[in-house]
Amino acid sequence: MVSKALGIPSLFIGDYEFSTSWGFIQPTWLMCPEVIPKTGLRYEPNRIVKYPGIKEDVYVPRFVPDPRIRPQLGLQEQDLVVTLRPPASEAHYHNPQSDELFEAAIEFLSKKPDVKLVALPRNEKQAICLKQRWPDLFSNGKMRIPEHVVDGLNLIWYSDLVISGGGTMNREAAALGVPVYSIFRGKIGAVDHYLSMRGRLVLLESVQDVHTKILLVRRNRPAMPQNGDGTALSSIVKQIVAIMDSKRPVPEKSSQAAEFDGPRAAI
Repeated sequence: MVSKALGIPSLFIGDYEFSTSWGFIQPTWLMCPEVIPKTGLRYEPNRIVKYPGIKEDVYVPRFVPDPRIRPQLGLQEQDLVVTLRPPASEAHYHNPQSDELFEAAIEFLSKKPDVKLVALPRNEKQAICLKQRWPDLFSNGKMRIPEHVVDGLNLIWYSDLVISGGGTMNREAAALGVPVYSIFRGKIGAVDHYLSMRGRLVLLESVQDVHTKILLVRRNRPAMPQNGDGTALSSIVKQIVAIMDSKRPVPEKSSQAAEFDGPRAAI
């Protein structure tokens, strides 16, 4: 918004077409994964640039596992570790059904003897709610919240599966090849549909899905993840350089520009 007020061209990078922020920012350029169709963005087509893959492919290739995280969290090698990320209950896109699925997942997993749960609440309020809702699971060591900040990618890597109401953690798990189940019940974006169709992300849509789709299997974890070839990062950098070199000059507004009001906001 500052760059717009100062008349400075700007580039906004996003990966969820139903986000409300794009419309407020009104960038000169909008960059997103190529799996998001231009027709779903409600943005002038000549202002959209795309890159292959997903945004998590940009930084996941630099990830190096650190096996110390399991003992630091009090987890044994024989434990079947499930990392849980609660829904973003304060976000504009929150759907209460996500909370129902999160609770159903904990109730389901808590009855499995070898499973240990690592919860990553979004804030102190969520942490307190979890401890008040399931005090027995915390007291008997079935569920825990890390006492200190941990490397999210590392925790995902040393988990056997991830269940999350947050898009970024879901896609990070998918990028690392870790089984991941989404309890997000807002509008499903094109990136998540893309991952789901390729078997890299399982969308849980009901309590029944929690009981029938979650596979509790210890992951055969390789020494290092197969992190991709860096194509996404290379493409993004090249396109930014091209814009700065004026190979992509600031586009003139089309005749429909007066009616343009940014990408479609989530309702």
